[in-house]
Amino acid sequence: MSLVLVACSLFGIGLLGVLVRRDIIALLASVEVMLGGALVLLVGLGASVGHGGVPVSVEGVTLIAIVVAAAEAAVGLALLVAVARRRGTTRVDDLSEVKG
Repeated sequence: MSLVLVACSLFGIGLLGVLVRRDIIALLASVEVMLGGALVLLVGLGASVGHGGVPVSVEGVTLIAIVVAAAEAAVGLALLVAVARRRGTTRVDDLSEVKG
């Protein structure tokens, strides 16, 4: 029960960060915190259920998800650097208009 509470707390903190923050770096970090909460819940539920009759290891799926999340963060930061160099800002409000 406490594992579900920790996972939901992490997800809620990340969601609050996405809704409140106006900086792209903070938004990316908040999305990563949300993903971390989901992965904590996945590992915890997999450990509590056990491996009886489950053909796929929950830890293996979680490891793949962590690798994909790291790649997503790297691509997101690279795009962020490119946008910051071009526009000179990382504020979402300043980047909201589309120019051709």
